Amino acid sequence: MENFRKVRTSEQESPLPFPDLPPGVVEMKVKEGSKIRNLMSFAMAQMELKGCRQIVFSGCGRAVTKTITCVEIMKRKLGGLHQVTKVRYKTLLEVWENQDPPPGSAAQNLTVHKNVPSICILLSRDPLDPNQTGYQPPEPGEVGEDPLSSSAKGLKRPLPPSHEELLPRKLQAAGASSSGTRDSPTDGHH
Repeated sequence: MENFRKVRTSEQESPLPFPDLPPGVVEMKVKEGSKIRNLMSFAMAQMELKGCRQIVFSGCGRAVTKTITCVEIMKRKLGGLHQVTKVRYKTLLEVWENQDPPPGSAAQNLTVHKNVPSICILLSRDPLDPNQTGYQPPEPGEVGEDPLSSSAKGLKRPLPPSHEELLPRKLQAAGASSSGTRDSPTDGHH
């Protein structure tokens, strides 16, 4: 393969795995090189300014993580969104061109079919069927929450004590350990 160079990659188109989508639903196709800021500004405009009730994020291969990140940002910013996640495999077609063909012959192309993981996530302002596989209800307390206060919600444990709170404990512990060993014999042999 050292003489081959990838010239083209294409996805085989497949229908979205959500049967009851309204016509014209926005699908955000997340690619490996997509910028999250650009995806989110467009998606937020669709949901807030244009009044879309549902949006689908989809990505495959190395874009799966970025797809999930976009969904989590959207859920945090808007709140109250129902979610259905579908995981499947997609076929990518990669075309490789021979850079060093044998003398007197045309360049040869090689087509590779790759099965890569793919994710499709439907977010909806309207309730979805809670019995379908991959359903997640909105987080409690999300509806109508102030978006500025939602950043504190991500904290799962209390903050560590401040430097001032730790300082007296350290000094106290150092004083106790040094005075305790200096005044008393430890092994009885003096």
